[in-house]
Amino acid sequence: GRKVVAYDGRETAPMAADEKLFLLPDGKAMAFYDAVVGGRSVGTPGAVRMLELAHKQYGKVPWATLFEPAIRLSENGFPMSPRLNMQLASEKYLKNDAAAAAYFYNADGTPKAVGTSMRNPALAATLRAIAANPNALYAGEIPADVVKAVRAHPNAGGLAVSDFASYQVKQREPICTDYKQWRVCGFPPPSSGGIAVAQMLGIFASRNIAAAPPMRVMGPAGKLELQPDAVHLFSEAGRLAFADRGLYVADSDFVKVNVAGLLDPAYLKQRAQLIGDRSMGTAKPGVPPDTQAAAAEDTSVHKAATSHISVVDGFGNALSMTTTIEDIFGSRMMVRGFLLNNQLTDFSFAPTADGLPIANRVQAGKRPRSSMAPALVFDRASGQLVGTVGSPGGSQIIGYVTKTLVGVLDWNLDIQQAISLPNFGSRNGPTELERGQFSPFMAETLKARGHDVREIDMASGLQGIVRVRLPNDSLGWSGGADPRREGIALGD
Repeated sequence: GRKVVAYDGRETAPMAADEKLFLLPDGKAMAFYDAVVGGRSVGTPGAVRMLELAHKQYGKVPWATLFEPAIRLSENGFPMSPRLNMQLASEKYLKNDAAAAAYFYNADGTPKAVGTSMRNPALAATLRAIAANPNALYAGEIPADVVKAVRAHPNAGGLAVSDFASYQVKQREPICTDYKQWRVCGFPPPSSGGIAVAQMLGIFASRNIAAAPPMRVMGPAGKLELQPDAVHLFSEAGRLAFADRGLYVADSDFVKVNVAGLLDPAYLKQRAQLIGDRSMGTAKPGVPPDTQAAAAEDTSVHKAATSHISVVDGFGNALSMTTTIEDIFGSRMMVRGFLLNNQLTDFSFAPTADGLPIANRVQAGKRPRSSMAPALVFDRASGQLVGTVGSPGGSQIIGYVTKTLVGVLDWNLDIQQAISLPNFGSRNGPTELERGQFSPFMAETLKARGHDVREIDMASGLQGIVRVRLPNDSLGWSGGADPRREGIALGD
């Protein structure tokens, strides 16, 4: 509980990969799912190596003991959930992998029924091997089988056993910025989340979003209704942050990312002044201090996936961890009981634009840019932990996490209220409103202010824990879990 540490277990591009990985013979970019499905999109996994390092430095329970619950679930099965059943019903590609089809589907091609016990003895064996030796995922039969599958697929990739052997965890300096009376710490590049969340909060520091809190609608549910001014300001701030993200942010081991310039308070105040009464539509990247743009903007498709967990323990430690295999079922390949990632499609498919390199282009050994935004919040005066929050959701993570921080810090909502607020924002495109969560008045008001409004599904999976003062004046914790997914908040 004395310092903030950022562990980067992000996947890496195989050493055989180059910037033409997702280009067709004519030089055009591949269609997204033509790139995703198969071995081409599979990066070298790093999460187990990262957890191994974190455990060596901070773990209290024996490594092997940590795997026992997951091994039991794999052996005994867990009930097929309604959400997983729904996702399998709409999935187009997973059935083409024999192992995945056998696990998730019936013989007639329908998803296994809700409540079906999903036993996975192959995964149990994999977990046992890693529990006995964390190097089992990086040397020996398991990586050999992964590489064999990746290279044998019709859409083959270049992953090699040597990529597993050479993978290195990065312990990075977190991005910590002041916001009013708080200090908010987030993840540095190759994630864009920490920078983008900090930029949006920096904009709100001068364009006070606290002045437009949600209004409580009369009725038994006491529903909170957002004000158009708040949605407008939030969406415009998102546009500005995503414009800078597309031009400047990538793996900082390959590309110089001017974090200090992007988060300079004077720069963000200048950016905030671009927000007027009407939407700017599409924001242009700014020029932070000490920056010379020598790259082209990345116009890659925005995607949504991922998982998140927030934890506070009795020793004073707090965790905000976001993890993913990228798309919902990864590369649609199942090996030894687990799905392989499609992380490489987080790179820009096009390496250049207008003759200039794109910062997030594919390069051997590089980590693709992510939108993960795990966050820890501290009281600036005392240094005491205020809370931990994060979410899945692809590039929408940035908006989800910022919404929750604003809800707790600016609007004085409890963590569950902040998480449950309707999702909204912009990724420097349309203004997005969570489908079915806003009145027609909101859309009409925003359109009158120049917004291109789209109502879409915005399936966040926010998890948060915030310090609270209890009735007896002692301090305790309050947890919140997103009602849009199947997470829960639990406490001792």
